[in-house]
Amino acid sequence: MEAIAIKILYGVILVIAFLLITMFGLGPVLFADGSFTERMVTLGVVILIYLALATLTYFVFRRKGK
Repeated sequence: MEAIAIKILYGVILVIAFLLITMFGLGPVLFADGSFTERMVTLGVVILIYLALATLTYFVFRRKGK
């Protein structure tokens, strides 16, 4: 029972992290008035952060083999 509660807590934390990255990462890419190069570098960093968070999510929620 405790393992389920911990997974739920991890899930909530990961959802909040994805939402924060979306708001503070993609917001400047879409709405900033910087140069095209600056926006593309920011997009690259945001994509790398998304990949890292997705990998973390995979390892937290993968099912263990029997």
